[in-house]
Amino acid sequence: MDSDEVLTRPEPFDALATLRAAGHPVDLLNERQRQVFAELGRPEVELLNSIRARLDAAAGEVEGQDLKLV
Repeated sequence: MDSDEVLTRPEPFDALATLRAAGHPVDLLNERQRQVFAELGRPEVELLNSIRARLDAAAGEVEGQDLKLV
């Protein structure tokens, strides 16, 4: 193996770390659910992050808590 092969090898993708960095609460999931997310590919994670960003933008800067009046 020469140095060109090493330089062109793709980096391993860590779906959970990428989701975590984008603010997804993956650590609150149970182990089986976390495993499903860990197996996602880069395009799937990018889609989830895009959806999250759009939802966050639509929510505004400050979200109030539900107020229930009796």
